[in-house]
Amino acid sequence: MSQHVTGRPVTEAPSTPSAAPRPDRATPALGLAALTALVVGSMIGSGIFALPSQMAASAAPGPLLIGWVVTGVGMLMLAFVFQTLAQRKPEVDGGVYGYARAGFGSYIGFSSAWGYWVSAWVGNVAYLVLLFATLGYFVPAFEGGSTLPAVVGASVLLWVVHALVLRGVHSAAVVNTIVTIAKVVPILTFVAIAAVGFRAGLFTADVWGRTTQVDGAGLGSTLEQVRTMMLVTVWVFIGIEGAAVYSQRARSRWDVGRATVLGFAAVLALLLLVNLLSYGLMAQADIAGLEDPSMAALLEHEVGSWGAAFISVGLVVSLLGALLAWVLLCVEILRLPALEHVMPAALARENAHGAPATALWLTNGCVQLLLLWTLVNDSTYTNLVYLATSLILLPYLWSAGYQVLLAARGETYETGHGRTRDLVVGSLALVYACWLVYAGGLDYLLVAALFYLVGTGFFVWARRESHLPVFTPPERVVVGVVGVVSVVAVAMLATGHLAVL
Repeated sequence: MSQHVTGRPVTEAPSTPSAAPRPDRATPALGLAALTALVVGSMIGSGIFALPSQMAASAAPGPLLIGWVVTGVGMLMLAFVFQTLAQRKPEVDGGVYGYARAGFGSYIGFSSAWGYWVSAWVGNVAYLVLLFATLGYFVPAFEGGSTLPAVVGASVLLWVVHALVLRGVHSAAVVNTIVTIAKVVPILTFVAIAAVGFRAGLFTADVWGRTTQVDGAGLGSTLEQVRTMMLVTVWVFIGIEGAAVYSQRARSRWDVGRATVLGFAAVLALLLLVNLLSYGLMAQADIAGLEDPSMAALLEHEVGSWGAAFISVGLVVSLLGALLAWVLLCVEILRLPALEHVMPAALARENAHGAPATALWLTNGCVQLLLLWTLVNDSTYTNLVYLATSLILLPYLWSAGYQVLLAARGETYETGHGRTRDLVVGSLALVYACWLVYAGGLDYLLVAALFYLVGTGFFVWARRESHLPVFTPPERVVVGVVGVVSVVAVAMLATGHLAVL
C-alpha cells in the first residue's frame, strides 16, 4: 500500500477521527494473542535481567516496596488510560501519537511521535550493547558490548532484523509471539530457584537503607531512594503502549485494551518476584556490585556456573525478541503521522509486503550511527537506558492528559456512565507522568529538548510539502520554549556541565 506525494494542496485531516486509511485486509490483522505478545515482548527486554543490581544500587527493601506500589498504581492507571482511549476513541490510531494529536494539536502529536521514536531506537542500541556484552560470557572478544568485534556483530544482527521486518509486519509479529514465549522460561526458572533459596534475614538486614553503602556512599533518604529507583522502573515498563501503537492493525479495538492490561499484569508479577526475591539471595551491597546481567550472577551464586549460562542464553533470546518488537514499534510510530501530514510523506511508503520501508531504513540507520558512536565513547548500557527513558516520558504525559480532557469535557460520555471514574484514573496517570518527568532529572530533560528541536525540521518539512500552515500561535510558543531550553543545553554541553552519553 504505497503512499505517493502529489503537488496538489491538501486539506489537513481533522485531529479526530483519524484520517489514516485502514490497512488492507488482505494483510492479516493482529489478534489478542499477537497484541499481548507485542506488549509483553516490548516490555520484557533487557531490564528485568539487569533489575537486581540496578535496584540494589538505588534502594533498600522498604523504599523499594514503596516505589513499586507507586509505580504499580501509576502504570496500572496508564494501562487503563490506553484501554479506555482504545475503546472510547476507536477512530484515533497510533496510540501515544494519535492521542496527543487529537487532544493538543498536530505539533504536540508530532513531538509525541518523535520522542517515542527516538526513545525506541536509542533503546535498541542499548539492547544491542547488552546483547553482545552478554555474549561476552561465551566469547571474550565481545566483553563489554562496545568493542570492535561486538559492534560489528551488533551491526550484522541489526540488518538481519531489518531484512526480516522488510518481509512484512505480520510475519515479524508471529516471530515475536514465539520469541516472547521462549524468553519467559528462564525468568520463571530464576523465580522458582530464588523462592527456594530465599533467606529472610538478608531481606530484613537493613530494610530502610540506613547503613548500606554502595561504592562507598549511602543510599540517601527514603524519598531519594524511591525517586532513584522509579526511573529504572519506567524502563522496564516501556512498551505498555505497544498494542495501542498498533491499534490500526488490530482485529478489534477491544483487543487493544485487553492486551494492554493483560500484558501489564503479567510483566508486573514477574518484575516484583525477580526484584524482591533477589534481596533474599545476597547482601544488597553485593548485589549492587554485580555485573549485568545481574540475574545471571545471582543464579550462578545459587546453583553454579550453569545458572549464569542458562540466564545468559535466556537474555540473548529476550533481547532478540525485544529488538524485533521495538523495530516494529519504531516504524509504525513514523508511518501513521506521515499519513496525516505530520511527518514527511515518504515515511508512510510501504513495500510490497506492507512494511514501511523508508521509515525502517531511517530508523536502523540511526541505530547504526549510534552503535558506531559507542566505539569512541564510553556510553554504557545504563546511560543509554536513562536517555531512552527520558524521551518517552512526555508521550505518556500527553496520553494521560487526553483522557482527562475527554472526561472533563464529557466527550464520548453522553450518558455520563464512567465519566467520574475515567477522570480520576486519567488524573492519577497524569500526576504519575509528571512525577516521572521530575524523577528523570534536569540533565536528561535538557538533552530531550535538543532532540525535539532537531526533529521539528521534519514537522516543518511535512507541513510545507502538504501546503498546510506550519504552526498555530500556541505551537509557536511551544517551539520557542523548546528552542530556549535547547540553547541552554548546548551551552552546558559546550562547557562540560552536561553529559549524558
